[in-house]
Formats: sequence, C-alpha cells, structure tokens
Amino acid sequence: MLTTTRGDAVMYHNLLGYEPVKGEAPHRSAGVMIGGEGGAVTAYSLDRLYDRGDFFVKPTDEIYMGQIVGEHCKDNDLEINLVINKKLSNVRASGSDDSARIKPMRQMSLEACLEYIESDELVEVTPNFIRMRKRYLTENERKRFDK
Repeated sequence: MLTTTRGDAVMYHNLLGYEPVKGEAPHRSAGVMIGGEGGAVTAYSLDRLYDRGDFFVKPTDEIYMGQIVGEHCKDNDLEINLVINKKLSNVRASGSDDSARIKPMRQMSLEACLEYIESDELVEVTPNFIRMRKRYLTENERKRFDK
C-alpha cells in the first residue's frame, strides 16, 4: 500500500480480537533480486536494471554476495550484478552518454523486512543497517539445498 500510494495513504484500524490462524500463511507473489557480487552499488548498474523491479539499495551502498537488493517483477529469484562500472573510452557519440536516472529506493523497516522474507531468507540487523539476505549466499549452495 505504501509503495502504490508513494506514502500518501492514511489508515485507521481497531483490534476486534484474536482468533486462531485459518488456512495457510500468505506469501509474496514476486521473487527477489539477489546481489551476485560484493562491492559498492553503481548508478550505471541500477539504471540498466530498473525494468526488472524495485530496489532496496541506492548507489554507493556496500552489498555482498547473497544479499537481497530488490524485488523482481516476476515470481522467480534473479541473481544480478550491481557493481558493474561503465566502460570508459575516448570515443563519444551524441546521445549515447545519457546520465543515469536514479529512482528512489524502497525503504524497508525491521517490521516490513520480517513480513517480506520467505522461509529461505534471513533478516540481518546491525547497529547501522537492516538487510535481507538468502540463507545460503552462493548460487551453488542455494541450488544444492533447494532439492
């Protein structure tokens, strides 16, 4: 709701009471984007991958392999590389060197992270950061333990 309304929604609720859980616990329908390499996020990388989904990181954030860096627009998980730098050359063409257009990142509180994660994911809380990560950091480990 906050994402859809860009933070402009106002809600009010009252607690009616507690009841036993009915049915299966809900889970998210979208997959996640996972950092494939560690390092500082670059604006060039983010700009190239905006069509894949929403990001939880901004340029210059330090990430590590296996960290959840965004929500994929499809229902599968996607490993991406956000630390790619733009190749510099002496040849310039008109219009090809467009500057990166950075969208604002999605801020995730501790409660939002705990609601967001699935059974194969963890929330990492440090004094400076709240991050989400996969239980198994490398893609090979995830494939091995997925079976």
